Amino acid sequence: MLTIGTIVLGVNDVNAATKFWNDALGYVPREAGDDTWVTLVPSSGPGAELSLMFSETPVQDHPRIHLDLYADDQSAEVERLVSLGARRVDWDSYPEDPDFVVLEDPDGNLFCVIDRSPR
Repeated sequence: MLTIGTIVLGVNDVNAATKFWNDALGYVPREAGDDTWVTLVPSSGPGAELSLMFSETPVQDHPRIHLDLYADDQSAEVERLVSLGARRVDWDSYPEDPDFVVLEDPDGNLFCVIDRSPR
């Protein structure tokens, strides 16, 4: 049997990415990392793990894989993430009535904030 162990993001600065994702998600390093790799885990309880790996590969404009973050209060979370260093993306593929907002982390990795509030 296979299971997904961790989601890996390529980043240019592992330390800066660690700070952003720690502040964004409240995740902490699973063990001591270094300038090339760290795995972040929820500070309490189970949840998906996020590894940050040093990469010199350029960020894709339309990545094939990205993170979806679920929010009960989407607009408040988007504003909080922007205050932490995320940037809004002028996304060219929004549907007519999107339930998501596309942001990029300080390294340029795209991710979505999904509105999970009752509609």
